Amino acid sequence: MTLVRGPVAVWIDDDGKPSRLVWEGQRYRVSDEPTALADFLDERITHLPVVPPVGWRFQGTDDSGRSRVFDVRFDPARSQWILVGTYA
Repeated sequence: MTLVRGPVAVWIDDDGKPSRLVWEGQRYRVSDEPTALADFLDERITHLPVVPPVGWRFQGTDDSGRSRVFDVRFDPARSQWILVGTYA
């Protein structure tokens, strides 16, 4: 895993899930089903309300067919997406 902690451009579809990402000048299309990332809660607690995702994990594939996995989080203080980590 490569930790990044930098801003990244993310496009969100009408269904609220990411569809594209641009990182270091390279465009990636989401090529799997994104997984919502939530703040860590004790899974034994069952009476908490559903928490909206704070980010997403998804596979992105560039135009040459190379794929990576991305973890992104939205930073509401800066109104921007942050790339937390990526996996080759």
